[in-house]
Amino acid sequence: MSFLSSMSISASALTATRLRMDVITENMANSSTTRTANGEPYRRKYVVFQEKTSDRDFASFFNRARQAPGGVRVVRIGEDQSEFKYDYNPTHPDADENGYVRLPNVEVVQEMVDMMAAVRSYEANITAINAFKDMVVKTLEIGK
Repeated sequence: MSFLSSMSISASALTATRLRMDVITENMANSSTTRTANGEPYRRKYVVFQEKTSDRDFASFFNRARQAPGGVRVVRIGEDQSEFKYDYNPTHPDADENGYVRLPNVEVVQEMVDMMAAVRSYEANITAINAFKDMVVKTLEIGK
């Protein structure tokens, strides 16, 4: 394993987590958007992570174990296909003929929970980078 691999792993996780927080923020900002460019309410988005290396056979797994791990990457940003919520409000401009308005499938409480988990993940990776940095400083002090 290379000397800087732990820094690289944490840095890739920080980048991926930052994107996750941006998507959660977008979801919360659009939690009441009833009409988008395609004419539907806003659909909740989510981020899918994956390990950077994708080899699955034993030989490549064994060789990868001797080398630096790859870290984390974002595979895609998907849209939640669950049903929209409905609210009875006949005076709303987007109400249908029965007076119901289709609302986004975003649950603000769930988004807050996801945001707290993302923040904890971000903090954990910052802590790992700081621990690595402290170890490097201590190692350099030994050489004095």
